[in-house]
Amino acid sequence: MRGRRGVFGVVGGAVLMAAGALLATAVVKSPAQLAAEAGPPAQGVLTAEVERRVLAETVVTRGTVVADQSVTVAPPGVVTKLPLKAGDPVAAGRLLAEVSGRPVFALRGAVPMYRDLVPGATGDDVAQVQAALRELGHGTGRDPKGVFGPGTKAALAELYRAVGYAPLPALKDGPATVKAARDAVRAARWALEDTETPPEPPAPAPSSPTAPGSPGTPAPTGKPAVAGSETGAGKGAGAGKGVRRERERALEALREAQEGLAAAEAADGPMLPAAEAVFLRGFPARVAAVAAQVGATVSGPVLTLSAGELVVEAYLKDDRRQLLRPGMPVVISSELAGSDTRGAVAVVAAERSPAPQPPGGDLGYRMVVRAGQPLPAGFAGQDVRLTVESAATDGEALVVPVTAVSAGADGRTVVTARAADGTQRRVEVRTGTSGDGFIAVTPARPADLAPGTKVVIGTAPGAAAPRGAGR
Repeated sequence: MRGRRGVFGVVGGAVLMAAGALLATAVVKSPAQLAAEAGPPAQGVLTAEVERRVLAETVVTRGTVVADQSVTVAPPGVVTKLPLKAGDPVAAGRLLAEVSGRPVFALRGAVPMYRDLVPGATGDDVAQVQAALRELGHGTGRDPKGVFGPGTKAALAELYRAVGYAPLPALKDGPATVKAARDAVRAARWALEDTETPPEPPAPAPSSPTAPGSPGTPAPTGKPAVAGSETGAGKGAGAGKGVRRERERALEALREAQEGLAAAEAADGPMLPAAEAVFLRGFPARVAAVAAQVGATVSGPVLTLSAGELVVEAYLKDDRRQLLRPGMPVVISSELAGSDTRGAVAVVAAERSPAPQPPGGDLGYRMVVRAGQPLPAGFAGQDVRLTVESAATDGEALVVPVTAVSAGADGRTVVTARAADGTQRRVEVRTGTSGDGFIAVTPARPADLAPGTKVVIGTAPGAAAPRGAGR
């Protein structure tokens, strides 16, 4: 009995081991088996619907919001006062800095100061100063446009008083020169008055009757008196001519003195030094940076001002510059503010802008975008996305993904339409504007393609294979 049970145990163990081995071979697979069984699945198709809409071709780039004008303030001298800090607003007439005890203030204007303006000066820069003074409430009187006359002098003096400084005189000895000219006019007037008062005639010599031939009586010559001889009448005529001549000379001297006084008064008065006025195109402006300290000798910019409206500045490479031109619509997208603002391309430079570093490099072609409405002041310095619409369909058009279009061996451009039952047919089309991965198409036969039609755009693994194409 014991022998039989031993035999049965051995046989049973063998059977169990064989069954386990069989099960292991069924479940556990080698890498080679796995690779063999993981062959490519059946290929299907990906489709997209035809749409009818306006399609725009766009160029997307990045830009920086900057002020329309950036001006550096760097008057020579020693900085003695800095009332502003970076980020402060600047209004017209505001004191920007004091350098060597003299003010530097902001005025509205497009032309930078390039010369000292003194009384009697003329030109467009004088007209700009006159307009800036009037804007601040300082009238220029009857001065003609572009002429630095008495009214402009008075208005400029008022501006300096408002800022808290005395203007520099145009002539260092101006008051003394004017006084001397007035004294000359007074002396000339007195001299003229003297010629208008005739001199008193000399008293006649006493006479007594004498007999002819008596001592002291001239002997008769028997000759008549000659006209013009030294008689009383002759002496009177000569004296009259001399008086007239003296009066004419006195009048000429008075005219010259009056002209000298007019010139002295015109040249005397306040001046506007080129270093004391900074012209900005628009207000309010902002202090972009302060690069100096009180007590420092000016060797570079003291302040940098940003003025005018905020614009977006971008730099383009060759391929994008060829697509863009002024007037194209733009969407300015601020990720920080979460807002979109519409605008337009204002400038596309024809030449590359040089890069400050490294020498010889360039930034690309400068493009300026202006918003349709003023950008908030908080946008200054932001990096924003620019979506430029470089082309668009003329109204709504049939639109398909670019991957739906292919060219046949015969050179025709086609899309493949797929029906609900899986059948496919090739539709000849003419392509148009493309953008954002889509392209406008016009079917050769309008009935062959309509909004909602599914077109093949690619293949997808694991889907049923297509049944076959139609025509």
